[in-house]
Amino acid sequence: MTQKPFPNTPLLILSANMFISQLGVGLVIPILPQYIETFGASGIQLGYLVASMGLTLLLFSPLAGALSDQYGRKKLIVGGIGLFAFSQFIFGYTDEMYGLYLSRLIGGIGIACMNPAITAYVTDITDLGQRGKGHGWIGAAMALGIVSGPGIGGLLSEHGLRLPFYMAAAAALLAAAACLLLLPESLGREAQLTARKSQPSQKNIFSQLSLSLDTPYLMLFIFIFIMSFGLANIEAVFGLYVDKKYGFTPQDIAVLITAGALMGVLVQSLLINRLLHHFQEIQVINASLFVSAICLLLMLLSGNFLYLLMVNMIYFAVLSTLRPAINTLLSKIAGHEQGFVAGLNNAYTSLGIILGPIVGGIMFDIHIDLPFLAGAVIVFFSLAIPLIWTKKASRKIL
Repeated sequence: MTQKPFPNTPLLILSANMFISQLGVGLVIPILPQYIETFGASGIQLGYLVASMGLTLLLFSPLAGALSDQYGRKKLIVGGIGLFAFSQFIFGYTDEMYGLYLSRLIGGIGIACMNPAITAYVTDITDLGQRGKGHGWIGAAMALGIVSGPGIGGLLSEHGLRLPFYMAAAAALLAAAACLLLLPESLGREAQLTARKSQPSQKNIFSQLSLSLDTPYLMLFIFIFIMSFGLANIEAVFGLYVDKKYGFTPQDIAVLITAGALMGVLVQSLLINRLLHHFQEIQVINASLFVSAICLLLMLLSGNFLYLLMVNMIYFAVLSTLRPAINTLLSKIAGHEQGFVAGLNNAYTSLGIILGPIVGGIMFDIHIDLPFLAGAVIVFFSLAIPLIWTKKASRKIL
């Protein structure tokens, strides 16, 4: 059978949306501590503010994913990026602390609407041979936005602390307009009607997570949770760890994180499709988890900058293969529930993002090495998950 052409234009538009949303999330990192000082906020309030976006991501992702199956991907993508633009404007405009919380909550809803719909859209427009490459593009855009955000935010803040948020809002509005005008709907009317009739009516987060326990996707959702939990756990304490244990400067830390994230972008944009072409997705997932656990242990052995740079780059490289591999694997067994499954994917990711930093901070206070040791142990144990995967699910996937 002849392979259909790779859908460059839609994927470029979708990648731009993902880049802009993650850029907006990332640019707040260097600005937020100084910015909230103007509101008289405490450190506890800062922590709650950072976590608030993950809360609405968790609550709304399953609903948004199911809605994209029932009413189309484009509506959710345009609406999501529009809400994100609105949230960035509020963050820059408000003079009250409650406005900052409102902004982050709305931003979480916007990303919850957009991300599952984008994941499902990629599945709609690619065949099995192209799917890994398509998800690799989206993953690379996500990683590039995360890498670029802090640097761009820092540069723009030299001209005013509120300017980065206004610029992010303007960029998001342009992306929403591009989607509205140029992006065709990928899901046919008949498929939408079928999803409305066949998908469960319960759409709150608790019923959706409960439903996920009886699906063939459960083990992959556990993988997703472990990945996001482990990454958020380490990200939350990594800067403190290398500062307190090895005396690294903020510039050293910035180089470590940026180099690692750029390595992730390169892997996702250039190598992931080849990996998924030559190996089964579950093999890529298991190998990535194993190597990432080894890297967490290696980080404890030396404070040499070049050594940690190399380990960190390998760590980010293998982590960057996980999400495209998992998304591709989920898409193969999701059938007409692409948005529903993508929404649960986002929900399990959000659980990890919320819980990871909390647990990482607690363990760091107990012992400086504990987050890395615990992360490695959790990842090693996760390798047993395929052994308890049901034969039915395995046959569907493989």
